[in-house]
Amino acid sequence: MSTPESATATRSGKGHQDENFPVASHLIHRRHRGAILAFYNFVRAGDDVADHAALSPERKIALLDQLADALTGAGPSDPEAEPLKRELAGRGLPPRHALELLDAFRMDAHKSRYADWDELIHYCRYSAMPVGRFVLDVHGEDPARVYRASDAICAALQVINHLQDCGKDYAALDRVYLPQDCLDRHGATVAMLGEAKAPPQLRAVIRELAQRCLDLLDEGAVLPDLIDDLRLSLEIAAIHRLAVVLSRGLLERDPLSEKVHHGKAAFALTALGGVAATLARRPFRGRTVRAAAQGIRS
Repeated sequence: MSTPESATATRSGKGHQDENFPVASHLIHRRHRGAILAFYNFVRAGDDVADHAALSPERKIALLDQLADALTGAGPSDPEAEPLKRELAGRGLPPRHALELLDAFRMDAHKSRYADWDELIHYCRYSAMPVGRFVLDVHGEDPARVYRASDAICAALQVINHLQDCGKDYAALDRVYLPQDCLDRHGATVAMLGEAKAPPQLRAVIRELAQRCLDLLDEGAVLPDLIDDLRLSLEIAAIHRLAVVLSRGLLERDPLSEKVHHGKAAFALTALGGVAATLARRPFRGRTVRAAAQGIRS
């Protein structure tokens, strides 16, 4: 197999509609959706590099460096970076959030185990929190008012994804995001992630981490009410409600042997519940309600 010369050659084909949570749904105003999708596509390209099974850690980091240089103008242009570069220039935004995500992918290239919760949250600081911060910056929200709650939600979303995919990550990439001290505390081992059904010790680990996600989501629950942009507030409310339901599901279900992801109908109903609760607390117009309903159905 030839060595990929660019990030484009490593693309998995996964897109924003394949994610577990909404990405720039129609709740978001169309003037902002292009920037968010450009950011997503750039980040997805970096993530695909980090997850490419045939690449050495050194080659992954080289490709990630190429993406960073293309975005900042320090190197040749790259088709994965150009749309985001244009969006950032047009809005006068710096590239720091995208560059921090590339830092997380560099971690993934050479790090496959986490000692404790604090170490995992440090990873989330680079792999998840910049996503929320970028979306907030695009909407012109006040970082001092909204970053902290956003960071909590984004960290929870990241850990939920780790829990849902814990068996797949171990089998495909030998990557384990369950902290070692948590495994030790419950008498679980990394090897249990390779079993068809999680043993009781591993289920206890997953329940503990799912509860930590619920704690983070409690911390971030205030975010929709802090957001000035109503459409963004509704998007965040929908994502938050979906995350709470998934976390509660992980308290009861085994991600190695049971489906934890939302089906389409459950996804829509759960998200709509989050939107409705937020609308009940905020002034709105009928036009906005119709846009919200259309966004949930899309």
